[in-house]
Amino acid sequence: QVQLVESGGGFVQAGGSLRLSCAASGRTFSTYAMGWFRQAPGKEREFVAAISRSGGSTSYADSVKGRFTISRDNAKNTVYLQMNSLKFEDTAVYYCAAEYHWGIPTRNKMQYDSWGQGTQVTVSS
Repeated sequence: QVQLVESGGGFVQAGGSLRLSCAASGRTFSTYAMGWFRQAPGKEREFVAAISRSGGSTSYADSVKGRFTISRDNAKNTVYLQMNSLKFEDTAVYYCAAEYHWGIPTRNKMQYDSWGQGTQVTVSS
């Protein structure tokens, strides 16, 4: 199993940017597809973005398409989420997750095998 640690969250004004990082350790990072999810207070955890093992395929939630970019550096065992033009409604705890079996970007959180502890993103309106 892979262990995941997120970083890069914080407080930002609407329209600003943040870059989240998720560092992996344990099993070979390049064998996992990776995803970012978020959970706002009182809401279910929702899909944000995902990337395939090689990084050649990505998927985004409609709510973040064009504003967020997921990428990975397999040499550094790290996946990133660049978030631009942030909105108040992007406020949430952001989690990264690793999926081993399929290796493709999936929106289904039940298919992910490992999760990080989350990092808080707060956007002021």
